[in-house]
Amino acid sequence: MDRADPLPPLLALQRAAFGREPYPTLQVRRARLQRIGALLEENATRMAQAISADFGNRSLHETAIAETFFVQAGIAHAHKHLPRWMKQRRVPTSFHSLPGSSSILPQPVGVVGVVSPWNYPLQLALAPVVAALAAGNRAMVKPSELTPGFSEMLAQCVAKHFDPDEFAIVLGDAEVGKAFVRQPFDHLFFTGSTAVGRQVALAAAANLTPVTLELGGKSPAIIDASADVAEAAARIAAGKLFNAGQTCIAPDYVLVPRPQRDAFVAAYQLAAQRMYPRLDANPDYTSIVNDRHYQRLQGLARDAQAQGARVLSISPAGETEQPALRKLRPALLLDVQPEMAVMREEIFGPLLPVIAYDTADEAIGFVNQRPRPLALYWFGTDASRQRDVLTKTVSGGVTVNDVLLHIAQENLPFGGAGESGIGAYHGEFGFRLFSKEKPVFVQSRWAGTAMMRPPYGPKTQRVLAMLRRFV
Repeated sequence: MDRADPLPPLLALQRAAFGREPYPTLQVRRARLQRIGALLEENATRMAQAISADFGNRSLHETAIAETFFVQAGIAHAHKHLPRWMKQRRVPTSFHSLPGSSSILPQPVGVVGVVSPWNYPLQLALAPVVAALAAGNRAMVKPSELTPGFSEMLAQCVAKHFDPDEFAIVLGDAEVGKAFVRQPFDHLFFTGSTAVGRQVALAAAANLTPVTLELGGKSPAIIDASADVAEAAARIAAGKLFNAGQTCIAPDYVLVPRPQRDAFVAAYQLAAQRMYPRLDANPDYTSIVNDRHYQRLQGLARDAQAQGARVLSISPAGETEQPALRKLRPALLLDVQPEMAVMREEIFGPLLPVIAYDTADEAIGFVNQRPRPLALYWFGTDASRQRDVLTKTVSGGVTVNDVLLHIAQENLPFGGAGESGIGAYHGEFGFRLFSKEKPVFVQSRWAGTAMMRPPYGPKTQRVLAMLRRFV
């Protein structure tokens, strides 16, 4: 494929540049982070407008909050803490090797490949690059073809601020993406669906390329009997409807105590109406990215309804839905069954199944019967039941009494578990992800290893007996 031809030469260019500078100084790394910051400062408004145009309508405020600010915060955090992250750190040396010394040197791995998705095209392209450049690597990014306007703008902005042997954008369709992940990178970072993540892992395996897979899944929200249902509903609605639900860690379904289900439904509807009193002409309410995804979401609702679920559509101003705008009405789905498509597939839109449960153990069991989610949300004040959920379920991350916010903490790792992903990044965790933590042992001139050399005999046995007393 002709469009894939530039990939090996570009990778070779970056690899050669890395060979000339295998351990960039603190000043070089900070300068590269500052250039990403400058890129954002100069182009934030234009980028947000390009993303909105790609979606049909994407809230400019949502882009500012979840994309531009998110990356800027990551840059500031890395800039501040890089001296400590880069420092070769001493670790204890085993008694039998004293007086030698041991340390760990974080070393860049080389050239990092990043495949970013369409739902947060700025954040999920640049946040991994911030970590990769902070760690001293070179980077190549293949952005999504579903946001072509933004991807083209990103390529132009990066080319203005970076030489191609430092950081480069690779444009193209899905076939270019397949060729991209087949390249022998030193680390491959992918954000996207679980199905595509499997294909990426297989392609990387051919080169023994280490992979980080940031995937998705059905992230549950559990409302405990001790929770303030109205407050929980408002916070879940805010997180679910942000970006019209096109968020990998959006609440995918809600588990609520049976006696409180109707109160939750009413509170969620009220919260949605307050945030979005109108939908079609409201710049705050984001469109579904394209017609294929819009039709898929409508199909999930129809399938559930045909199998007996109740679909409660929310249209505060009573607007008739206009498919050309792709502003899908928020909806709650009641009486859903596990075999329905909406309960088997990641929704990635403003549809929210609500499932009643009778006991806390039943809610935990429901979560554990399914693949491990990228995120889990718990609402309540009962410390014992909170502890039960934290210790008896496995998920990529948890936010208690809110949604989404664990992703915004630079001192927490972000990543999945099982089918929701492999590996984690953000802050120091991203720096370590793209570093080889090289173990270094320095022998002392006073080393006693001569006592353990052949010919072996009684002396060796006496030395071993002495050492065993200290292990």
